[in-house]
Amino acid sequence: MAKLYFNYSTMNAGKSTVLLQASHNYRENNMDTYLLTAQIDDRAGQGRIASRIGIAEEADIFSQTDDLFAQISERISRGDVAAIFVDEAQFLTRAQVWQLARVVDDLRIPVLCYGLRVDFQGNLFPGSATLLALADEMREVRTICHCGKKATMVIRQDEQGRPLIEGDQVQIGGNESYVSLCRRHWRAAVGDPM
Repeated sequence: MAKLYFNYSTMNAGKSTVLLQASHNYRENNMDTYLLTAQIDDRAGQGRIASRIGIAEEADIFSQTDDLFAQISERISRGDVAAIFVDEAQFLTRAQVWQLARVVDDLRIPVLCYGLRVDFQGNLFPGSATLLALADEMREVRTICHCGKKATMVIRQDEQGRPLIEGDQVQIGGNESYVSLCRRHWRAAVGDPM
């Protein structure tokens, strides 16, 4: 039975590594997969899903204006697809998450989404919020804070390593911009939100 999955975490937990490994497992069993990643995140190159440990795969891109049901239907018209993998799922719109749910329900193809749950201010991303509401199954990809406790939050930092508490929700970056922390250390870095 096809399901909509949301694999979520904070930065540097290995979400892309898990995605690429799962896709490889399908392909190793002669089942084709369709990979999508957000156009806005081109750190590894446009249309490329890459892990910090060095593995990478080409992928089609999506922008916030794309109809993903139509895009996936077009891809399926060229050959069978056993599963859809979506990286950087936090950048999906609410409508696009519903489109992915339609892929699961109407086309009966599993859709596995991987993305951040919250931003540097502790707020849900729109795509993540909708996935939390609609996903059939959710899985946390875990990473740790510098104290050894599970990291559930992320801070954005400036060039000197000072935490930022204001700014646009989306700023593409990696280890130079973001640090994953447990909630207690996140609060210590940025203060209580209320």
